[in-house]
Amino acid sequence: MTLNWRQYATDHPHVVEATLVALLCVASGPLSLYASRPYAHGLDWASAIPLAVAACLALLWRRSHPRTVVVVTAVCAAAAAGVGYLLTPLLLAPVMAALYELAVRLPRRATLGYCLAATAMIVPTALFGDRFDHPWPLTTINPIFCLILPVVAGSVTRLRHAYLQAVQTRAEHAERTREEEARHRVAEERMRIARELHDVVAHHLALANAQAGTATYLARTSPGQAQHLLTDLAATTSSALRELKATVGLLRQADDTDSPLEPAPGLRHLPDLTATLATAGLDVDVTIEGEQQPLSPGVDLTAYRIVQEALTNVTRHAATRAARIRLSYGSDRLTIMITNNAAPTPPPSAQGHGFGLIGMRERAHAAGGHFEAGPRPEGGFTVTADLPILH
Repeated sequence: MTLNWRQYATDHPHVVEATLVALLCVASGPLSLYASRPYAHGLDWASAIPLAVAACLALLWRRSHPRTVVVVTAVCAAAAAGVGYLLTPLLLAPVMAALYELAVRLPRRATLGYCLAATAMIVPTALFGDRFDHPWPLTTINPIFCLILPVVAGSVTRLRHAYLQAVQTRAEHAERTREEEARHRVAEERMRIARELHDVVAHHLALANAQAGTATYLARTSPGQAQHLLTDLAATTSSALRELKATVGLLRQADDTDSPLEPAPGLRHLPDLTATLATAGLDVDVTIEGEQQPLSPGVDLTAYRIVQEALTNVTRHAATRAARIRLSYGSDRLTIMITNNAAPTPPPSAQGHGFGLIGMRERAHAAGGHFEAGPRPEGGFTVTADLPILH
């Protein structure tokens, strides 16, 4: 029932306003006169009805002009008190409604000022205009209490509305932040999986292509070596399938027991990587400077993937069969440099639309390091990555 009335009031605001004005006219007019008769004989309708109608009609503008409506209703109440009406809650009903609306819409200090001004106008007028010896508590305490009550109620309502609005704003902000954070994490995870897929697929396919080309050439000149190279090619494709399955397993659900649990590759697998590249005709020289230190799993994987991608680019783009890797361990940094001595060529990314250099740079920055890549003046290409060592 309550919800029905609220819905009706929302759908028919003008009907509700008219009903309120009519009820207040009856309350502050005839009912107020009836309540005052025991204390004041001789009061008639002529002085009650115009003041009640004027005060109640002013309430129609209480939302657009709350200050003016308080003044008008207070003047009407003071005039009624001045001609002898007893200041009952019925007589003060329009003023109370106006003060309540003012307290809901204006700050506490402004509302309190209007309340004190209305009280200062109504109460003295009732005292000095009393021609029927009304009991003094009814002409002082009663109107003061009636004028303060709507101010308190309106202030509480205003604070409650402000609190609910603040709670709703915080909830909306938290929801937006949560959605943005979720989208950000999804984007980061997609980029991480994309880098893994690129490194795995690009490296192994480039290596398999080189091995297949070499095997095709040796099949005509040296069948025995070609057979050995085909064995290495099978091992390369098998390794590619295993790493591809492990990477795609990142897309599985967390409770999927079929997801691979193999450890991520790191610099400990560097000898296997160089040996595999040697079968494709790339001679890799590895130099280690400084005392080797353990790396965190993320930095270890980043270092391995950068070396792997750089060497893959050498096999695909450089007109050379040799490359050098230098690992320089410092107290808190690891510097990786991969170089080749090929004839001057454009950067690998300029020869196509690959994402090798972009992926290496993203990996280095994600690990808190720095990345540089570019052609050497004397020919060839250099890739340098500076990564933090986390103990």
